Amino acid sequence: MRVLSVVEESVVDGPGIRTVVFTAGCPHRCPGCHNPESWNPNGGENMSVETLLTQIQHSGWDGVTVSGGEPFLQPRELAALVRGCKRIGKNVWVYTGYTLEYLEQLSDEHVTDVLNQADVLVDGRFVESMKDRSLRFRGSRNQRIIFLNKV
Repeated sequence: MRVLSVVEESVVDGPGIRTVVFTAGCPHRCPGCHNPESWNPNGGENMSVETLLTQIQHSGWDGVTVSGGEPFLQPRELAALVRGCKRIGKNVWVYTGYTLEYLEQLSDEHVTDVLNQADVLVDGRFVESMKDRSLRFRGSRNQRIIFLNKV
């Protein structure tokens, strides 16, 4: 999996203290993006899902967030990571610039697997004119927090 970075302790990417995996590569290139270094699909480094899962498990936190970049550019790896996180008992949030409706129309088995396994999807591109610092876990008002699976 192409990973820009892993943050071991985040309190802004979902509830509680979470491990955050930032993937590399983003086609959206939203003006005002807080993470433009993630746009390059060749940025960061290749990491195996197994290595990421070991790091996540050793963090001790209950939650994992996968952000970007755009995680759905690597659907096979994303699905394996989310499945592995659920197997070790983690709550999983996935951020995407795509909408849920768009992802559902892709008819991609790996995307479907992610949507079936993840707990929460935060969807929608960041829109600078809708930026709102008072929102929790989102950057702009158009973005939605969608509870996919109630555990």
